Amino acid sequence: MRKVSGWYLFVLNAYWIGLSFMWNSLHVTILPAVLLNYVPATQKNTWLGLLTFFGLILAMIIQPLSGALSDRWSSRFGRRRPFVLLGTLGDIVFLAVLAFVGGLPWLFVGYIGLQITSNMAHGPMQGWMPDEVPAEQLGVASGIKTATDMFGIILSSLLMGFLITSSHANPTKSVLAIIGFLVLFAAVTLLGAREKPFKASQNRPQPLKGLWKETFNFKMEGDKNYWRLIFSRFLYLVGIYGFQSFAQYFIRDKFPDQNPIAFTQIVMGTFVVVLIIFSLLAGYMGDHYGRKRIHIISGFIGALGAVLLIFANTPTQLIAYGCFMGIGLGIFMSTNWAMANQMAPAAEAGKYMGLTNIATAGSAAVARLEGPMIDGFNNAAPGHWVGWTVLFAVSAVLMICSSLVMRKVPDTKMETVK
Repeated sequence: MRKVSGWYLFVLNAYWIGLSFMWNSLHVTILPAVLLNYVPATQKNTWLGLLTFFGLILAMIIQPLSGALSDRWSSRFGRRRPFVLLGTLGDIVFLAVLAFVGGLPWLFVGYIGLQITSNMAHGPMQGWMPDEVPAEQLGVASGIKTATDMFGIILSSLLMGFLITSSHANPTKSVLAIIGFLVLFAAVTLLGAREKPFKASQNRPQPLKGLWKETFNFKMEGDKNYWRLIFSRFLYLVGIYGFQSFAQYFIRDKFPDQNPIAFTQIVMGTFVVVLIIFSLLAGYMGDHYGRKRIHIISGFIGALGAVLLIFANTPTQLIAYGCFMGIGLGIFMSTNWAMANQMAPAAEAGKYMGLTNIATAGSAAVARLEGPMIDGFNNAAPGHWVGWTVLFAVSAVLMICSSLVMRKVPDTKMETVK
């Protein structure tokens, strides 16, 4: 496989900007703000956690299934592109439900439907990069992929504060902005990324038979290093999503003098800028010096940031301490994603990269269950906010455990799962 240009790596990853903008806007800003129109403030973390938990469980199932199906799909348009197109069209429908239909039941319908259609596209998208990028460029490509994810978050941080307010939040303008960016960046990838026509006979003759069994049937002994990588990803991201998911509510409680939506965007925007810088540095260093060592270091840096956040008493401290988590996450995301691409078998890239969502969506789902824990501790000692201390302590422990899991994963550049 020939080397590809930096511009083509961007085109291949552009769709992630739209997806990142959508999910960050929904999870960090829109859902926490809108949900307070319908639920008591003392139960806000519980309701937000449970609403998003069920959607993310669906994502865990749908994403690897759609990725595995795309591995076997026969189409003159390629095997990944049709799923991305159909999933995006479905996203528009359910985003319209969120924008124009009010009430808690319809909020639930729109969110759950969006998890289904978005993950139909998400799984095949993850298989597109190893289809097109040579192994020696996977580190840089993963760094760019992480950077596009983070650019979507920066866009969200810059715009959401102007499109939705914390008092009786109306999601219409913000959701219309999501639709616009999603369509724009989907068009860049769908029209610009190459994909050869694929015939099912090149891989498997029957694209649908036994899909469920095959997708979730693994050779645990042969795939054990891949599973260690996935488990490490799961642990680290539970620690990160615990902060990200409830950040707006954390700021409402601990920093009542700040505008919760606007200040959340400032905190997350700063976090992401740091993350982008270190993800690109880690991608370059991983290609040249190996990825395992810096992957392990990322867990300890992230844990330090989580511990420091327990003691954040001023807005400046919150931003500064959050940067440590940004550094750790940037290094982690770049190295972990490159190793996953490296280790995924070429013939089943969509399936294996879709399986990373067992860690990604699974960790996000588990982190949402921390919502009742936070409310329980906070309500047990009103005004002391013990729930937030417990949350960050748990995050630190999980990130250190993530690094320990990586000790037995090999750091051979060209090694793949057999």
